[in-house]
Amino acid sequence: MNAALHTPLCDLLGCRYPIVQTAMGWVAGPELVAATCNAGAFGFLAGATIPAERIEADILRVKELTGDKPFGLNFHMFQPNAQQLLDLAVKHKVRAVSYGRGPDSKTIGRLRDAGIVCMPTVGALKHAQKAIEMGANAITIQGGEGGGHTGAVPTTVLLPQVVDAVQVPVVAAGGFYDGRGLLAALAYGAQGVAMGTRFLMTTDSGVPVQTLERYLAVRDAEQVRVSYLVDGMPQRMIGNEFLASLENAAPLRRVWIALRSALAWKKQTGMTSRHAMGVLLQAMRQDAASVAQVVMAANAPMLLQRSMVDGKPAEGVMSSGQVVALIGQLLSCQQVVDAIVADACRIRARIGAY
Repeated sequence: MNAALHTPLCDLLGCRYPIVQTAMGWVAGPELVAATCNAGAFGFLAGATIPAERIEADILRVKELTGDKPFGLNFHMFQPNAQQLLDLAVKHKVRAVSYGRGPDSKTIGRLRDAGIVCMPTVGALKHAQKAIEMGANAITIQGGEGGGHTGAVPTTVLLPQVVDAVQVPVVAAGGFYDGRGLLAALAYGAQGVAMGTRFLMTTDSGVPVQTLERYLAVRDAEQVRVSYLVDGMPQRMIGNEFLASLENAAPLRRVWIALRSALAWKKQTGMTSRHAMGVLLQAMRQDAASVAQVVMAANAPMLLQRSMVDGKPAEGVMSSGQVVALIGQLLSCQQVVDAIVADACRIRARIGAY
């Protein structure tokens, strides 16, 4: 019965079920990706927040833990080590790469020539069309319900809009956490779902217990808010003490908060002083509030690290989709995937009876 949930996306990615774990910064490490893949889903390794000297070791670790099952790698072209990630993706023949806007057609062509699926995440129809024009052969679309950087269009509007307009496999993200959601996405025309918050809230994620307790405590979707104050772009996150301090801070205070994090991120990534100064000088042409946002754009991962690695949820950012309010317990990745598939099959049978 479960085999009928096998869509063309499964063949493209080499997984058993049309379920994708997104590349959450500081969360989607080798252990979570391996647990996801071993459960029959498809996991993306968060290359954007892995130290450059450890990336290859983490790729090999996933292979070791999964018996060489297919998995993906996420990257951003603005990373100082973007070229390194591209080279490693080709060298180790990862099945897919995920990214935002940024890679040019030549880079995407190189990946596709190596047999790598190019599957960017976008939040608008025009961005999906542009990504396909550049060479993407699958698209993840995220509606406004999703965590982290997000748009304003809800998944129920964006998904059918994109499905009707493109000819490549579409993966639905934003608002999915169970079998009902998977079945609904397939009914809309998607070939699978991608989930971040649901996989973050598992016993395999490695997120510190202090932070997970904050996620489990959310019972109202209104507690998960969209803010522009972290890096100037809309991000959906759980409200906390740090976000409140940003909202109450004067523009110059936000500049100081941003600069402190920027220096830490520069040191951690090996970013050159010349590159960092270029970012700052560009921002100085704008007002004080914009300076903070532009500087933070290069170091927002540091704010995530405080919550997701250091276990200080009051001092950092907790990206989250609205579905956090519907998840009341931590399960393993295997339990999550098994429950989603079982629920989807049960609901499909019930609908068929109508």
